[in-house]
Amino acid sequence: MIEQRRGVWYLYGILIFFTLWYMAASLVNLPIIPTPWIVMKNLLGIFVPKILIHGSYSLWRIVAGVILAVIVGVPAGLCMGYFPKWDRALSPIVYLTYPIPKIALLPIMMLLLGLGEVSKILMIFLIIIFQVIIAVRDGVKSIPKETYYPLYSLGATFANIFREILIPASMPKFLTSIRVAMATAISVLFFTETFGTEYGMGYFIMDAWMRVNYLEMYSGIVVLSCMGLVLFGVIDYLDRKICHWQYK
Repeated sequence: MIEQRRGVWYLYGILIFFTLWYMAASLVNLPIIPTPWIVMKNLLGIFVPKILIHGSYSLWRIVAGVILAVIVGVPAGLCMGYFPKWDRALSPIVYLTYPIPKIALLPIMMLLLGLGEVSKILMIFLIIIFQVIIAVRDGVKSIPKETYYPLYSLGATFANIFREILIPASMPKFLTSIRVAMATAISVLFFTETFGTEYGMGYFIMDAWMRVNYLEMYSGIVVLSCMGLVLFGVIDYLDRKICHWQYK
């Protein structure tokens, strides 16, 4: 029932978006804003021969950056939340580097790592890693001390505490941090894909814009938006399955 209701919400939002788009296109009545029906027809025609490979590259970069951020950020956040010494040692580094606008580091990344995949994936990683660390750390810190006492009295190891308390307690905030960071990550990916690459949705959209092919440009924007919507939906689904106690 909940899944069906969420599906209806998504369809309702899409319907409102396309209605507003159609109204704007009708009001302006210029080629720079084609109607959604024309764009969708064009998209169906060029998706496989032109857009699919660009979308695959963009999706790979996002997923790789997220996985890398999870592998590094979750253990760091857990240790900072559970061990005060870790928190005192790492918090100053996190708080000093987190406010730095990551997009400003792109020229440095390209100088050090080149124009290939590594610099693009690393930019996604830098955007997500800090939010993951802070969210997981705060999730662990919010656990009342009394929660640990029963396991301590039973002689639980750190592995038992990690599995039974730390992971479940930090998971909701962790998934929320990924959900919030995803939109920013996609925006930065679009920017990074305009440099030193021939594949990616950012390259495809800007290339269509330079060629004054507005139908392809809007088709690319729709695909990139749908990619973000799908990733958001996947995280939402994982949240309901992994943190199911929140939805009872």
